[in-house]
Parts: sequence; structure tokens; C-alpha cells
Amino acid sequence: MRIESLYRYPVKGLTPERLNQAALSPGRCIPWDRAFALAQGDGAFDAANPAWVSKSNFMCLLKNASITLLQTRFDEAAGLLGFTAPDGGAFEASPFSPEGQAAIARFLTYYLGDEARFGPAGRAPSFHYVEAHSFCDHQSQVVSLIGLGSLQALEQAAGAVRDKRRFRANLYVEDIEPWAEFNWLGREIAIGETRLAVQERIDRCGATTVNPDTGLRDANPVLELKRGFGHIELGVFAEVLVGGQIKPGDAVCVV
Repeated sequence: MRIESLYRYPVKGLTPERLNQAALSPGRCIPWDRAFALAQGDGAFDAANPAWVSKSNFMCLLKNASITLLQTRFDEAAGLLGFTAPDGGAFEASPFSPEGQAAIARFLTYYLGDEARFGPAGRAPSFHYVEAHSFCDHQSQVVSLIGLGSLQALEQAAGAVRDKRRFRANLYVEDIEPWAEFNWLGREIAIGETRLAVQERIDRCGATTVNPDTGLRDANPVLELKRGFGHIELGVFAEVLVGGQIKPGDAVCVV
């Protein structure tokens, strides 16, 4: 088994960045994965007390399908976050400064249109970065893995291609039997010098209905999983125990 591809998602809900390598640290997600998020104005996220809250409190694919067409790029060296809209309009700002965050919030609120939600006293959506915090769907910081054998099994059951980008994993593993990753629960896997503890299967939600190329809700992988296999899970979450560098092509071994 080997890593076929490696991704991070700097802004919660927005487009992935394919990586040539990543440096894992114990108890942390992939660097800059879900590091930024737009909190809806009526959401429960409190930047002064950045506890985990569910995805529905943020701009997310479950609620906002059109955001899959908003191309994003994070230049960590320059400290800039860039966006390109479907009409070609481009915007760039710092996601770290109050001024930059306010500008990004205005841009995303405008892009969302009627899907931007306002809270009490007209509180507008706000853009956030909290050091050492990740806006991931799991309540602790983890790395997500999907075996491509499982994805191929889903495609066979559905009778159609299901782009892996619908499932927004960090690592896609090739040369693996369908559902083999489910057998890793409670065990450790090694990738080079790193060690990860596999914790749980990943429940899938309505975000997977969104076609990453068109922004249309044109399939229902949750229903396809339920009908074909009796569950709604694809992939697993793993916690980093021992850090180190990983890259596509690296072997994945069950310890």
C-alpha cells in the first residue's frame, strides 16, 4: 500500500491544495489543513473561546454547494490567501491581520449572496484564523485517509464514477483492498518514520452530493453507500503519534 496523493484544505469548505510532501506533528492535523473558516453570523463559533462546533456554523459544502467553484490558494511564505471566482475575478488578502480577515469576510459574504447568514443585531459572517486550531469536522485534530479500493467499490455499486474530491481526504491510499482500512481501527499504521493511530470510520454527509467541477448536487454517495454496503462510511480518521515527513509514493504499513 502506498500514498497515491496528499491534500490539505486551507479554508474550510473550499478547494484542496495537492501537496508534494507534508510534515506531520503529534496530535496535529496536516499543517494549514482547515486553518481558516468563515463563521456564519448566526453561528455558535466564539473566537475568544475557540471550541469545536459543527460544520453547519460555517460556510461549508453541506449548505453552500457553489463554493466548490471558488478556487483558493494559500501562499504560506507570503502570508496571503487568494481567491478566484468563476467569472475570473480575483482577490487576495492576509488571513492573519484584522484588516485582511475583514476584507476576506466581505468578499465571501458577497459571493455567498442569499446563503450568507446574519445573526442577532445583524451580526455579519466573520473570517477566522486561530493559532493551533483546526476547523475540521472531527472534534480533535486528525488526518483523514481513504483507500482507493473502497472508492472503486462504491463506484461499482453506484455504476458511475465518483470523483475522490467529493470526499475531501488528506491521504488517498492505493494498492489496497476495498474496505481494508476499516480493519485498522484500534491499530497503528506507519508511513516512513511516522506513526498514526487509526481511531474511527468517517461518516459521510450531504457535502458529498456536490460535483467538484460543476457545483451541482448530482449524486448521492451516502445513499449509494447505504444501499450497496449497509453503512454510510468511507475512509478513516487517524491521530498522529510520531511525527515526520510523508509524501506520495510512501509505503503505508499496518504495525
